[in-house]
Amino acid sequence: MPSIERFAVLLSLAALLATSAFADDNWPTFRGAQRTGVSTDTGLLNSWPKGGPELIWTATGAGRGYSSVAIDDGKLYTIGDAPSTASDDDEYLVCFDVKSGQQLWKSKTGAPWTSGQESWQSSRSTPTVDGDHVYVLTAHGDLIKFTTSGDEVWRKNLKDDFAGKKADGWGYSESVLIDGDKLVCTPGGETNTMVALNKNTGETIWSTSRPEDRGAGHASIVISNVGGTRVYVQTTGSGAMGVRADDGKLLWTYDIKKTTAVIPTPIVKDDLVFFSAGYGTGGTLVKQVPTSDGVDAQEIYPTTPDLGNKHGGIVLVGNYLYGDSDDRGIPFCADLMTGEIKWKSRGAGKKSASVTAADGNVYVRFSNGVVALVKASPEGYEELGSFTTPGSGDRPSWSHPVIFDGKLFLREGDQVLCYNLKG
Repeated sequence: MPSIERFAVLLSLAALLATSAFADDNWPTFRGAQRTGVSTDTGLLNSWPKGGPELIWTATGAGRGYSSVAIDDGKLYTIGDAPSTASDDDEYLVCFDVKSGQQLWKSKTGAPWTSGQESWQSSRSTPTVDGDHVYVLTAHGDLIKFTTSGDEVWRKNLKDDFAGKKADGWGYSESVLIDGDKLVCTPGGETNTMVALNKNTGETIWSTSRPEDRGAGHASIVISNVGGTRVYVQTTGSGAMGVRADDGKLLWTYDIKKTTAVIPTPIVKDDLVFFSAGYGTGGTLVKQVPTSDGVDAQEIYPTTPDLGNKHGGIVLVGNYLYGDSDDRGIPFCADLMTGEIKWKSRGAGKKSASVTAADGNVYVRFSNGVVALVKASPEGYEELGSFTTPGSGDRPSWSHPVIFDGKLFLREGDQVLCYNLKG
């Protein structure tokens, strides 16, 4: 290959890698390597038999909570209070073998989260895996670095060390971002709205202040690239924001009205940012535009109540958005660029629903334990099978589903269930 062609290929690869903090051959954090909630798996079942796909294994000892799972290098990680394999009620980071479901180890993170209504309590943040280390953020704001063998390396607290503030009373649930040597997270409030730390030492690299920020929400930071500028996109209780990755400069904000909580993780597609909040708030699309001194955001359509989502998340498949209507258990499909609703429909399950997508289908997990396979199409809601998760019913099934390596992973309280999606 001529040197010019080789150089062009290298530039293309560099541009591709620049949009990602993780490799696509794992699921190392909340909503996967690209934080889209969309798996790259193909060749999956296009319909399910009665009773659902084959259950390969059931693991016990995950503890009580709503943390999803992170998968890397043959290991699965989650967080839970009072695991059945522990002798106390504290919270633990728990590690399982991804092939067998055998628990490999557990390490205590601290006290459980017991504030509020009983069904709102317990763990909610998903671990972030980076090489030989795992990063955990507890509801109390404890940010902890562990080895993948379960040894604690260092610990910070977002409230004590960074004057962090939540915009609601439900604790922290962000999954921290690892980008190169930086760990980036959202203490919230106007003092240190977002911070970048040295992932090896925990020392501060830079801090971003958003004036009058109401406090951290529950979303996780997503990376975008606009005109050669790397931007960290996040939502807080005040709405969306873009921060320059190099130095923490606040580039743009899009404010929303005060609401009960801001939870879904934003969706980035090229220079577009879609973000949503529930409790009657809605969804918004903005376009990031390069400027002489950074990046600005221009509204494409304003906050639209029909596009609101409480905590089940929204996924983008092609040019269409799929998610639950607030938390009503009524999935919707909408055109990303216009916000036009293509359909809304009740399915096999009830109450709020979390979603993921793979191979042309959307996987809808209703909080009453029903999981439905739905065709990703703007033409209408079409279920291709459903089943009820064993062990569901005692508490809401709020943990987000994960599809990795031809398998569906569901966290159901103290259990993690692994299903075969290849048939």
